[in-house]
Amino acid sequence: MPYHNLKGHPSMQGHVASSFSCHSILNLISIHSIQQTVADERALIQQESAAIRASFREEDSFYRYNNVAKLLYIHMLGSPAHFGQIECLKLVASPRFSDKRLGYLGIMLLLDENQEVLTLVTNSLKNDMNHSNMYTVGLALCTFANIASEEMSRDLANEIEKLLGSSNTYIRKKACLLLFFLAIRLFIHLADHFVNKSKNLLTDRNHGVLLTAITLVSEMIQINPGFLDEFRNAVPLLVRNLKSLVTTGYSPEHDVSGITDPFLQVKVLRLLRILGKGDAQASETMNDILAQVATNTDSTKNVGNSILYETVLTVLEIEADTGLRVMAINILGKFLSNRDNNIRYVALNTLNKVVSMDTNAVQRHRNIILDCLRDGDISIRRRALELSYALIDEKNVRYLIRELLAFLEVADDEFKLGMTTQICLAAERFAPNKRWHIDTVLRVLKLAGNFVREEILSAFIRLVAHTPELQAYTASKLYLALKADISQESLTLAATWVIGEYSEVLLESGVISDDDQSLRITDKETVDLLVSTLDSPYANYLTRQFVLAAITKVSSRNTTSPAEQDRIAEILAQYTSALELELQQRAVEFASLFSLGELRVGVLERMPPPELKATIMGIVSENKPVGSTAHEADLMGGEDIISTSAPMTNGQPAVPAQSNQDILAEIFGSSAPTTSQPAPQQQQRSTVDDILGLFGSTDTTSSPAPSSLAMSSPTATAAASNPMSSLFSNSPSTYSPSPAQSPPVPPAAAPASAAPAASRLTTYTAYEKNDLKITLTPQTSAAKPGIVLIMAKFSVQGSSGASGINFQAAVPKSQQLQMLPMSNTNVEPGATETQQMRVVAPVGSAVRLRLRISYTIAGQAVQDQVDFSGFPAGLTAGGGS
Repeated sequence: MPYHNLKGHPSMQGHVASSFSCHSILNLISIHSIQQTVADERALIQQESAAIRASFREEDSFYRYNNVAKLLYIHMLGSPAHFGQIECLKLVASPRFSDKRLGYLGIMLLLDENQEVLTLVTNSLKNDMNHSNMYTVGLALCTFANIASEEMSRDLANEIEKLLGSSNTYIRKKACLLLFFLAIRLFIHLADHFVNKSKNLLTDRNHGVLLTAITLVSEMIQINPGFLDEFRNAVPLLVRNLKSLVTTGYSPEHDVSGITDPFLQVKVLRLLRILGKGDAQASETMNDILAQVATNTDSTKNVGNSILYETVLTVLEIEADTGLRVMAINILGKFLSNRDNNIRYVALNTLNKVVSMDTNAVQRHRNIILDCLRDGDISIRRRALELSYALIDEKNVRYLIRELLAFLEVADDEFKLGMTTQICLAAERFAPNKRWHIDTVLRVLKLAGNFVREEILSAFIRLVAHTPELQAYTASKLYLALKADISQESLTLAATWVIGEYSEVLLESGVISDDDQSLRITDKETVDLLVSTLDSPYANYLTRQFVLAAITKVSSRNTTSPAEQDRIAEILAQYTSALELELQQRAVEFASLFSLGELRVGVLERMPPPELKATIMGIVSENKPVGSTAHEADLMGGEDIISTSAPMTNGQPAVPAQSNQDILAEIFGSSAPTTSQPAPQQQQRSTVDDILGLFGSTDTTSSPAPSSLAMSSPTATAAASNPMSSLFSNSPSTYSPSPAQSPPVPPAAAPASAAPAASRLTTYTAYEKNDLKITLTPQTSAAKPGIVLIMAKFSVQGSSGASGINFQAAVPKSQQLQMLPMSNTNVEPGATETQQMRVVAPVGSAVRLRLRISYTIAGQAVQDQVDFSGFPAGLTAGGGS
């Protein structure tokens, strides 16, 4: 290790120059610097260490200082120096300040909290803590903070408490910092001893002491939230201190760019944020001073911006007034016009977190947020995009989508996948009409067709199939778009499918409009356009399969001439020997249809419109789903899930025909609980049934999925609210969602004959510990044996409520379980919260549950697991509850 690294050692900064005697180690350094090999260096160090040990044995106090200085340098070179520990203790016992300083430095470097020599150091520390020289006291406190053990902390606790009340501000500050380090080193069990002293330090007029005291209190609360109530009564004092800082005049000692002690102001604001969170009374006390800080702080300088930012975070965290929140969001909006990229980034990042609190206040800054999309900094563009997605609603969807499409033209490729997904989902959710929706997706396909997800393309095809009045319009637009550009894959696939499916609608008019210009279109031109994509350099195997299917469809329409039908048959014959196996197979199948005569027309008739369903996809490149909130993201397990509301059918959301279990399992991964859901069986006749009927097969019944052990939780089930709501359609009880959660589909009313009388319902106690009681009320129906609806009720019997309840359940492998979210995860005394479950079990089998409960009550976190089998036998037979 060369000598120049000595000054960079973190433990030696500020000590080496003043502690080491240059004459004592100059010879060692000069010799070390000329060594050629590691072996030479090691030999020199061993030689010098032997000389130092010999000098220590001679008890020569005159050379002790120089020898310890040499030894510390040897220690920093990585060689053993433990034999100098006792000599460091002798230096500490010296009356000279320079000897004490070097001795304590050696103790900090050569000792740790596991050394037995520490018992000898304790007495020296105690003596120096009572020294008349405040700098000697500071040395002792600094050393104790670095080597303290639990035993030493107990022995010297009284000395520390005494120093906290010292009349010397330097000593009070050092003692407060010592407590801070002890709290970090997890000696928090001693913190109760210093709570009152810490409160008293908050009244100190010295800025240094007050700064360290606030830091200490914040750390104590963070490590042990139970101290919150102890320090909440100090809020008026903190408010008074902050007001003094804001209203005081020029103070040369603490002035930074015209602002009095910004570091202390920031610390006070952070502590107020901790104390005001979740407490309306404390928040009310600090509302006025926060407004005063926000209006009187100079925002033209970076120091003022730091205070304003902390003020904004405090306002948004506490139970502040609505007007104060709007003012905080306006400050963030003002930050967006700052020339500093860091300030703009911080503002956008914060607005992304608070947009769900007050969307209207953020909407006022919509224009400047959109201006950030053209910023040169890619991180600012990314944050502005996320915020733009969250701002989209029914009122501004046209304007925001237009701006996002304009940015899509010039956006980097890494943004395009997320942008196309979010734009299409926003159009699906907030479209004013179907034509605007179709035009928007068409624009996306034209601009970034190579960055469109398969789910978005499928949703667009479903939309066209369900909009017969716009099929001709959509087909003509796609025809022109494909004719102009065949390089966009998703555009090619969409155009090929729509033209092939609705070619007769396109050819019936024979004329399409293109920028105030009419173009005539024939069946030959249509086939030429489709065939041209087969030989395109942009075509892949999927595109070719789509084209073969499209031209086969076109050949079956009555608008296609016999000549074009023969041409299509020749094209298919050419591809029956294609090298791509999948393409060859399709060509052979389609070519064989030409020999079926009239049957071919029936097989190739229009597909029935596919079933509408909610769009549920996995992670995208952006963090925030369209129109989502942070709370909804938490419900979805923290993943970036994009979902849109289910389409409406007769005023009610349409229920998907099949379960999204596989998709959800892929989204949540192995870390989230999975829910085994039986998909409702719906008998619908489709084109697949018609085709199978041609070959003498009509049995399309799918075998039931094998049952498995299912640990179910609200986090998993909330991700598929539409399928889950249909599972509970038999229950006459009403589900009450939490306020921040979107309500599920209202359950249908159960038939009167299936609803058992209330008198037959029996309640069973499943869990009763720590003042929390959970009861289960089963309900069955004779019309549907094997299905048991269970209502879980949560109540608190003590004086303190339970918060953060996470309730999970598991059933045996032969049974299946689904759960809805709790009505509220916080249960107040005297209140009752509910959660609904449904168990599907073999008729006659016993319903057994394994329950896992975690919650916080009276400041104590509890996690428990119980097995419940108290339901009566024969419950699944449907004979009663």
